[in-house]
Amino acid sequence: MSATAGAEGGTGDRGTPGSSAEKVGIVHLVGAGPGDPGLLSARALQLIACADVILYDRLIPEEALSGARADAELLYVGKEGGGQSVPQEQTERVMVGRALAGSEVVRLKGGDPFVFGRGGEEALALRRAGVPFTVVPGVSAGIAASAYAGIPITHRGLARAVAFVTGSTEDGEQGRAEDELDWESIARFDGTLVFYMSVRKLKQTTAHLIENGRPPQEPAAIIENGTLPSQRVLLSTLGEIADEARAAGVKAPATVLFGEVANLSKQLSWYGADSAQSQPLTGVSVAVTRARAQASALTRRLRQLGAEVVEAPSIRIMPLEAEIPDLSAFELLCLTSENGANLLFDALNRSGRDARALAHLTVAAIGPGTARALEARGIIADVVPKRYVAEGLIEALEGFTFKRALIARAREGRDTLQRALEAAGTKVDVVALYETVAEQMSDAETERARNANYITFTSSSTVTFFLHTAGNRRSGGAAPLSRETRIVSIGPVTSATLEEHGLKPHVEAGTHDIDGVIDALLADVRGR
Repeated sequence: MSATAGAEGGTGDRGTPGSSAEKVGIVHLVGAGPGDPGLLSARALQLIACADVILYDRLIPEEALSGARADAELLYVGKEGGGQSVPQEQTERVMVGRALAGSEVVRLKGGDPFVFGRGGEEALALRRAGVPFTVVPGVSAGIAASAYAGIPITHRGLARAVAFVTGSTEDGEQGRAEDELDWESIARFDGTLVFYMSVRKLKQTTAHLIENGRPPQEPAAIIENGTLPSQRVLLSTLGEIADEARAAGVKAPATVLFGEVANLSKQLSWYGADSAQSQPLTGVSVAVTRARAQASALTRRLRQLGAEVVEAPSIRIMPLEAEIPDLSAFELLCLTSENGANLLFDALNRSGRDARALAHLTVAAIGPGTARALEARGIIADVVPKRYVAEGLIEALEGFTFKRALIARAREGRDTLQRALEAAGTKVDVVALYETVAEQMSDAETERARNANYITFTSSSTVTFFLHTAGNRRSGGAAPLSRETRIVSIGPVTSATLEEHGLKPHVEAGTHDIDGVIDALLADVRGR
């Protein structure tokens, strides 16, 4: 469950702090890094997976919350310059209250908790309340964004020291912060200057530095959306960067850097659209509508190719309390998905059985993903069709004779395979191992997905549930997808579902798996 820690709902009681709870919980102040989910530490991921309550900021990676428990309480406590913000006092009150009620709380913060993240203030509030806490450092944007822009903040012969400066005061008023800084000392600093949260007042910042003796011709850089696929780097000089950033429309979040090391970006740039090492999908946004648990492989591949991935999970896999019958009565076992393969073994294990129960069966799997899931459990599929659809499996089984078959699938699965086997004289039993239900997407997730350059659909259920959600959220007669968004389908069954909803896919995978989706997407991008 996700909510904002506001006056309504977000601060509701889970127990009266300090009264009936038998033991006090704990708070973990966790740094999530600047945006690239690959920079999350192993400890951060571990704590997110265990937390009862997660209080998260605006700039954390989208995927950071995907590993949270399904029953975890997710509370947004972000702050945005010039926009709506959750007051710091309220954040601390909720954090302390949840811990005193016995919960394990993760306070998930962008960057590092103790680098302009107000983590010290929160730790003091916890100590005053008698709440135990731990601190998990994160990669700070001043280090990570610079590195992703190809700028070493220290470099022999150029910079032996670095200073980190914030353009924001404790109450978030940038103007007051600049008035309170010792500009003379900062301007005289012999090393690299890295400024956080200073985009809106960049003109004043550069003026202060120049007025206090910093040379206007000094190299400067501004890194927008550092470590993200949308990262943009602007190289200039101290005297000109403010005007050039305004002309280029640079917006927060951005890190500003002054010093000779900025020029090294011309030689060392390695990431992003303006890099010599840009990837084939750099600058392309791709929405992924798969369930969160299944999205990781596709998301990881897309990011490796440079894409900006928009996670918009429209479905969720709900396991059913299925009972697997005595398999000795069957000759053929058909599995239609990776989910089905994994849940089959879970069900077998609950009844005290394992892979040996399948020893006498001919095992058929639709697609290499299903076959890999079986192999991980010690079973090599006997039949894997060339076409990864039910029709392909029917073709692959032609010439075989089976008296009895078991199909393990989703509750809402197609009956095509069952009917074909029965027509061939096979008695067929079907066991429903799971059902696909709608995932509740936020307005922001839906809007980002419908405006992405590409949107991928990997099953009919992703189509149905995404369009239902998008249709309920759109207003003023707006279409569920923008006209510029190109639709990628995993195969003919999914394409047929799209067409039933009045949408024709622009791209259809030649092989009906994740590799096929990637290949088809790359071919379309190259062709355009």
